[in-house]
Amino acid sequence: IGGKRMQTLLTVALGGALGALGRYGAVGLINEVLGKQFPYATLAVNVLGSFLIGVAYVFVVEKFHTLPEFRALVMVGFLGAFTTFSTFSLETVGLLDEGRVMAAGAYILSSVILCLMATFSGILIAKPMIS
Repeated sequence: IGGKRMQTLLTVALGGALGALGRYGAVGLINEVLGKQFPYATLAVNVLGSFLIGVAYVFVVEKFHTLPEFRALVMVGFLGAFTTFSTFSLETVGLLDEGRVMAAGAYILSSVILCLMATFSGILIAKPMIS
């Protein structure tokens, strides 16, 4: 692997490590406060991460046209590790296995709708900041 490619890979790895630590901390805190009867923690980090990727897109890509390595650090590494579709999927299957079909449906709908709204909101809030 060439020098530039290796630098990008290491940058993604660093962002991923920081994002994973952030998610681990946030999930622990949210579970402590709200409990585990519903996957609030995963929903919260996915909504927050969706909002942050909207903000990051405006600043990192549109405003500052940052280096690809920095975009990789923030958007692929940090936010990729902070949010988690695989955990969302596993928790949904768990709810279905428990026969909690309504809770699973609510989780699916709220995840998709809230995450899309959060990304859109992040972009709408950040755009005026760069004008």
